[in-house]
Amino acid sequence: MPVSCTTNCGRKAILRRPKTGTSLCKECFFDAFETEVHHTITSGKLFFPGQVVAIGASGGKDSTVLAYVMKFLNDKYDYKLNLMLLSIDEGITGYRDDSLNTVKENKNDYQLPLKILSYQDLYGWTMDRVVEEVGKKNNCTFCGVFRRQALERGAVMMGASCIATGHNADDIAETVLMNIMRGDVARLGRCCAAITSSDGALPRVKPLKFCYEKEIVMYAYFRKLKYFSTECVYAPNAYRGHARNFLKELERIRPSVIMDIIHSGENLVFQTGIKTPQQGTCSSCGHVSSQELCQACTLLLSLNEGKAKQGVSKKSHKIRST
Repeated sequence: MPVSCTTNCGRKAILRRPKTGTSLCKECFFDAFETEVHHTITSGKLFFPGQVVAIGASGGKDSTVLAYVMKFLNDKYDYKLNLMLLSIDEGITGYRDDSLNTVKENKNDYQLPLKILSYQDLYGWTMDRVVEEVGKKNNCTFCGVFRRQALERGAVMMGASCIATGHNADDIAETVLMNIMRGDVARLGRCCAAITSSDGALPRVKPLKFCYEKEIVMYAYFRKLKYFSTECVYAPNAYRGHARNFLKELERIRPSVIMDIIHSGENLVFQTGIKTPQQGTCSSCGHVSSQELCQACTLLLSLNEGKAKQGVSKKSHKIRST
């Protein structure tokens, strides 16, 4: 027997929200999803009128939904934001080159400016070459560090004052678990914030902070958004995968666990006097760093000197704390 939409709009429900368990029609789901993102933006004061916002666009479901919803809400509520798309080409054959085609389609569909920066241009290395050098075990360390700095550089080139990323509720809950398992107090203390920044670095903003990954997929599907769904060929060995699998097991037992973990992370109280890294600038590139060389320059130096394999394994704890 067909189920009616719980909003009493008179339409038939076509989905059950993983986040709340309510049955909604397509139109009411769109309204609920978009209203929740709008509330996250306004209650958290994530942006200000006239701000230039660089949207990190990978072509995947999260960044595609973020770009669409940001454009939609900016027009609907007149945020007065100047939105731009920023993509990073890591140089992964058969993955990033294909996903960038999706980003270019989004650029045309949403009528937003697009800038693409490559690891090759910035660092003289592609991820394909990095993997040849270090193997598939530690390659995500290089990619994550390089991408964070590349986004920063690209946003500065575009005149942006912040970077909006597609991190969703699942991502943030996974990060909490990862930081607990690694004992990374410095990151644990800030990973749940909707806006994260350090001295001299552009703020990273997460408008999808409270959006479940499953609902993002449903939103993209019913909105008929174009996105690239293939997983990175080098991702299966990533450390985050262990936290993701654990979180999915917990979610099967308790669907609210994702939000529970986020709220727990938000309310953590740390003992006073705990030493955290002091921010400075990299002596090589001038990027924000807590050490003489930033993470990117440290890893780039190890690559150029042919010492990448031993460098990652011996200095991984230092790399994470920068």
